[in-house]
Amino acid sequence: MKSLVVLRVVAVTHAIALCLQPVLAGSYLNGAGAAMRMHEPIGLAAVFLCLGQLLIATIWWRTGGRALAVGLTAAMLAGEVLQVTMGYTRNLLLHIPVGITLVGTGIAVAVWTCRPATRVRRTEKAAA
Repeated sequence: MKSLVVLRVVAVTHAIALCLQPVLAGSYLNGAGAAMRMHEPIGLAAVFLCLGQLLIATIWWRTGGRALAVGLTAAMLAGEVLQVTMGYTRNLLLHIPVGITLVGTGIAVAVWTCRPATRVRRTEKAAA
């Protein structure tokens, strides 16, 4: 179950990084040029956090956890790759809605991993 603790820490950190992105973009639109210079590295860090989260979610799943964590994280990783691509090409038509979806999903995954019911192993759930 140590992998679940690590998954929780990474999922919450990942969600915080995702939540910072619209704040930085808004600050940039208000005239703070430094905010956009921070937007890029935090976005790239979020992708690497997502990769780590996928690895940890896979380990947790293989040791009795839930496959849902792997599926959601894999979908988030695909969305983040799309997000970075749309950001670099300045395609805001997709960049903004994908970003909103990622923030919502990141928060949902972080909350879900921190719920007490998430600790129940697949084998314990099947026996009940």
